[in-house]
Amino acid sequence: MMQSLETVSRSCPYCGEPIELLLDCTEGDQQYIEDCQVCCRPITVDLQLEGPEPVVMLTCENDA
Repeated sequence: MMQSLETVSRSCPYCGEPIELLLDCTEGDQQYIEDCQVCCRPITVDLQLEGPEPVVMLTCENDA
């Protein structure tokens, strides 16, 4: 079952390093920009909340 806040690990689409994202699952589906914690480049975070687990897709900010 999803919590209101979820932590997920993904790889940065720029540098490939693992990063952790804190997701606010109380706001429904979301799309926002977050900087990579390693290379500081802007990542588009696309969060879909259909189903038991959040679906998170990361893309380069210019590709979104």
